[in-house]
Amino acid sequence: MPSIHLDDLLQARQRIAGLVRQTPLEASPSLTRLLGVPVWLKLESQQATGSFKLRGASNAVAQLSAEQQRLGVVTASTGNHGRALAFAASQLGVKATVCLSELVPANKVLAIRELGAEVVISGRSQDDAQLEALRIARDQGGTFIPPFDHPHVIAGQGSLGLEILEQCPDVCDVLVPLSGGGLFAGVALAIKATRPAIRTHGISMRLGAAMHASLQAGQPMEVEELATLADSLGGGIGLDNRYTFGLTRELCDQLHLLDEAAIARGIRHAYREERQVVEGAAAVGIAALLEGLIEPRGPVVVVVSGRNIDIDQHLRVLGGADA
Repeated sequence: MPSIHLDDLLQARQRIAGLVRQTPLEASPSLTRLLGVPVWLKLESQQATGSFKLRGASNAVAQLSAEQQRLGVVTASTGNHGRALAFAASQLGVKATVCLSELVPANKVLAIRELGAEVVISGRSQDDAQLEALRIARDQGGTFIPPFDHPHVIAGQGSLGLEILEQCPDVCDVLVPLSGGGLFAGVALAIKATRPAIRTHGISMRLGAAMHASLQAGQPMEVEELATLADSLGGGIGLDNRYTFGLTRELCDQLHLLDEAAIARGIRHAYREERQVVEGAAAVGIAALLEGLIEPRGPVVVVVSGRNIDIDQHLRVLGGADA
């Protein structure tokens, strides 16, 4: 397993304590009734930039040298990491360049620009955007901070797992959205290093689930990136993946895939029953419970990863659409 340890997560939590919020863990009466065990929602959607990504971005930016700060940071993103990196960089007066594909929703592009970052639209996939980001970093000397496959990013996301263990000590099952694996790897590492009996569930969409395909193949694989309600879960994991593939393979107890109709039901449930506006990627844990994919042994914690859904799309889904 790659060399990221519990100590790295504990240090990251101290490092970013003044930069991110300790998000609330709220009970879900409706899901508790459905499952017959306590269900809790970990509301990362309440971070300042609307998603968990602020944890990893803040931890990475906080460790830049003075020269790296001068030259700026570069990344590729499906939206939320770019927004988080732009925010974290702005706090230090560091220039940020964010490369996005044409599939990134307009509301996420605008939010990144409003934080002062330079936005570059490149290609039709996260992989295309990453190639452009790497070129810019090479040509301009900026530090490339990837959205998930980086030890500082993973450690920052792992601070969320530490909070879950403190807020719900008797948790038995933890549901985490799974894409490139930065969030899952960090949370699962915190949990398994402390209480290995807790079951970790990675949740993704059926359309273009790169980590699932890679785990099935036993090595990182390329997949076609398709339009999905869970747009933040799109993109590949990188054929040269160094960290998240191995950590996810080691630490994931169960992996569940959802179709678009199920994700839409998760979004609708979050709004109607939980009074939460969430994006598709953040609704997958709720959707997995609604679909009966989890057989809980006790208290369940669902990571609600972000709220940055396009409002017109949200209204369409609330009206019954699955896209």
